[in-house]
Amino acid sequence: MHWLLFYDYVPDYLERRSALREAHLSHVKPYLERGELVLGGAFANPADGAVLLFRSDGPETAGQFADADPYVEEGLVTNWYVREWTTVVGAEAARPLPLSE
Repeated sequence: MHWLLFYDYVPDYLERRSALREAHLSHVKPYLERGELVLGGAFANPADGAVLLFRSDGPETAGQFADADPYVEEGLVTNWYVREWTTVVGAEAARPLPLSE
């Protein structure tokens, strides 16, 4: 199953993130190594939030990630939430559709 973790950032996120970036990336690493975090990144123009794609059996993995993320703990994230994403097309789709030729 796929889960999307959405972050909303404070208006001065770009100015404040450098002090927390290394801690955030250290937090990310074990999730990547276990294959739970598939993709992630901030929105651009404006940089007002981010989305992270998780692969897990339930939303708890993404929620635990957010709860312990230095960006969340230090107030760069004003709000976060997790949504199930039913992926049906593409090499990594959780529930691939049979596509005829």
